[in-house]
Amino acid sequence: MKTYISLLITASLFLFTVPVQCQFNIGKKIQDKLINRTNKGIDKTIDKGIDGVLKKNTKSQNDSVLSDITSDEQTDTQNRPTLQSYSKFDFIPGNKVIFFDDFNQDAVGDFPALWNTNGSGEVVTNNLYPGKWLKINGGSTCIWNDIPLVLTDNFTVEFDVIPQKSEHGATGFYFGMIKSEHPKDFDTGSVPGKSGFFVHFDYNTYFNSYFSFERQQVTGIREGQTQKADQKYHISLWVQKERIRVYQNEMKLFDLPKAIDINVKYNKMRFEDGTPMISNIRIAVGTPDMRSKLITEGKLISYGIYFDVNKDIVKPESNGTLKSIADVLKENPDIRVKIVGYTDSDGADATNLDLSKRRGASVKAELVNNFGIETSRLESDGLGETKPVAPNDNPTNKALNRRVEFIKL
Repeated sequence: MKTYISLLITASLFLFTVPVQCQFNIGKKIQDKLINRTNKGIDKTIDKGIDGVLKKNTKSQNDSVLSDITSDEQTDTQNRPTLQSYSKFDFIPGNKVIFFDDFNQDAVGDFPALWNTNGSGEVVTNNLYPGKWLKINGGSTCIWNDIPLVLTDNFTVEFDVIPQKSEHGATGFYFGMIKSEHPKDFDTGSVPGKSGFFVHFDYNTYFNSYFSFERQQVTGIREGQTQKADQKYHISLWVQKERIRVYQNEMKLFDLPKAIDINVKYNKMRFEDGTPMISNIRIAVGTPDMRSKLITEGKLISYGIYFDVNKDIVKPESNGTLKSIADVLKENPDIRVKIVGYTDSDGADATNLDLSKRRGASVKAELVNNFGIETSRLESDGLGETKPVAPNDNPTNKALNRRVEFIKL
């Protein structure tokens, strides 16, 4: 604009040097020229500015696309099950499954047959995670196993959970085990039964146990171990006499050496408060003796190697079991082993046979690729549902038939 004014002043001075009758025509032409040139300059400036904005936006869009692609790749990598991400997960489940429920025997909308409640709940499905889930309805509801458990000094408990926001926006819930005074009924009170322990899963995860002989309490806290709504977590608890270890996915939340009352045997598990979805609840007793079973007896039956339904990818929570087996093989370098997969009777025979063979091969690949066992020492096979160790008549027996056997060659 300053340039335009300067040119007008110069043109005005020029007009004073020409005849009056020519001044109008010349002045108009000069003005037109100046306006055209100024417009062209403005157009160029605008074009240059637009080009810059377009380049910037294009770069920003490209960066955004690249960022989305990178983010998708990272998300895909993060979501893909990898044993490496569970490298510190040392949990090993008990060697005999005594309770299992994935609610496949229950109709959607029903309360499950193996459970009892003082409130309400129902079996549901969802669009994020396969299978059936028990959805607890109501924040003060308690749900427990209907048939009393028979536990030993050493046992493990596992379950999958999808926390849900309550009407107040909270996602917390309690899981506990007690020595119930009313196995078929609700044990009331803040310290129900004769003895027990509870874990409160929330932003800060708490552990609390109480003993019958003096009602003392052992308390632990794990700060900042957040559970988010609509995300699946695998919870594992490992009791060895007085000691308990609690895990969330690959993270060990607690390892308390004197937290369990060894004077009583727990017989009831309870989920209460909150509105979570739970599934794949498994309780097993006994401590696996990998070395004795494999070296002395020549066959090890493992229930600690996990797969999703109808899949052959080894799940990350299998790490503790595989590491123990790999340690035995490394300590005995002359031993060769055949790995055989088995399924329950659900589904077609041919499909189960193929699935079991692929699972056996997957276990072999994990031992070779992630634990350094020489491939020449391992063979794999699968026998499907052909050699059940229990009738395929209930969820627990089906869980016993879904196994991986290691046979010394």
